[in-house]
Amino acid sequence: MSNVLPCVEVKPAEAANSSVIWLHGLGADGHDFEPVVPHLQSAPGVHTRFVFPHAPQLPVTINNGMRMPAWYDILEMSIERSVDEAQLRASAAAAHALIEREIARGIPAERIVLAGFSQGGAVAYEAGLTFDKPLAGIMALSTYLATKDSITVNPVQAKTPLLVQHGTHDPIVPVSLGEQAKAWLTERGYHLQYQTYPMAHQLCGPQIQDIATWFRQVLPTPVTTA
Repeated sequence: MSNVLPCVEVKPAEAANSSVIWLHGLGADGHDFEPVVPHLQSAPGVHTRFVFPHAPQLPVTINNGMRMPAWYDILEMSIERSVDEAQLRASAAAAHALIEREIARGIPAERIVLAGFSQGGAVAYEAGLTFDKPLAGIMALSTYLATKDSITVNPVQAKTPLLVQHGTHDPIVPVSLGEQAKAWLTERGYHLQYQTYPMAHQLCGPQIQDIATWFRQVLPTPVTTA
């Protein structure tokens, strides 16, 4: 598929039988979470390809129109976040294309995790909850559900596990926004783990251990048949 976003890929030593697509935050790039991969030990027999796409360069209103890697424009930094939803949905469509590419490479949708940090997490929510095949999981880190008032969720994701993590000292995306997303998802019956850490807008060691544990739950050892 030639129309997918450019990506950094971390390939397993053996043929991949699962995939994690992980979207970075505003102003970063696909290399941002690449160093985390060695700390995410898989279940026995699980060989995960990590795909870290690069966001396009966009002018960002809250940064005086400066062009930078961004999944969508942020129009103002109110607590509710005024964002360009058309751009966010275009990025969600780009995430769908990456999922479809993994499926074309032989990874079933139920062995694919969609993850995102901050802006990338908002896209992961939109893309994951609207995708038309059940995913292994959706991971949303230090983020918010930007399209909670307009999203059309796909019922096939009703039982998809979600991992939502947030820093209690986050000055960029307040923890109240993570709690808001948690409440929205819980009210609709999603299978949710919500975890907080005494940190700012970042990842920390105990959190990475918890991510590894969750990956082993949603990407278990494949069942082999004789």
